Amino acid sequence: MKKKIYGGIEGGGTKFRCVIGSDPDNIYASSEIDTKTPILTIKELINFFSEKHSEMPQALKIGIGCFGPLDLDPQSKTYGYIKETPKPGWKNIDIRGELERALKIPVIIDTDVNAAAIGELIWGAGRELQNFLYATIGTGIGVGAVINKRIFYAQHHPEMGHMFIPLDPGERETFTGCCPYHGSCIEGLASGSAITKRWGSQLSALQKDHPAWRLEAEYLATFFANLTFAFQPQKIIVGGGVMNDYLLSLTREILSQKIADYS
Repeated sequence: MKKKIYGGIEGGGTKFRCVIGSDPDNIYASSEIDTKTPILTIKELINFFSEKHSEMPQALKIGIGCFGPLDLDPQSKTYGYIKETPKPGWKNIDIRGELERALKIPVIIDTDVNAAAIGELIWGAGRELQNFLYATIGTGIGVGAVINKRIFYAQHHPEMGHMFIPLDPGERETFTGCCPYHGSCIEGLASGSAITKRWGSQLSALQKDHPAWRLEAEYLATFFANLTFAFQPQKIIVGGGVMNDYLLSLTREILSQKIADYS
């Protein structure tokens, strides 16, 4: 049977990634685009798919997993719009509609973390699970929840990356967070943007004995403990550019202490 071909776009704060393929083992074309202004970025996305469609069978549909918040109501006049967002210049951008009109094929959209959670559910670490969370720790912080093998939606998509957690006592006078909407929410305290603002460097560039590592792990462990108590997931799957093996190990250690065998 001939495999169906689809397009995929991951929209992030610093990069947009594009693929054309049928599954993770059959990727026929891919590209990475710097996140610029909406006009320039969307133009490059359109150019990628237009050029590739002249070289190979056209994708049946394109799916976008994008930073938000997004309007995900298909009945809404602003379905697919990026709404109130910390990303400069991207407020009220009709990314889905612009692509669909230009490429003349159906385009669907969800949040970046929901799209990643769906990928884990179908092909990745969530295949054997009924209930899990996918958390991305990168330029921003977000969480997609899978409950009974379905993505969890409420009135709008959840914004767990803007959950408030206690400030570290040593930071109360020196750092109040970087989220333009909420200041010291978890994204404002532990995202890649927060790390750079606080320390003037990415976490990966700092020595392992630098206090940044334990502070980051403390914040993430508190965040994951709250998520665990609220959702009781079988697993929290973690991705994003900030997370690495050393930080994951530290976070697990502190998380275990915080939960204290209660969950």
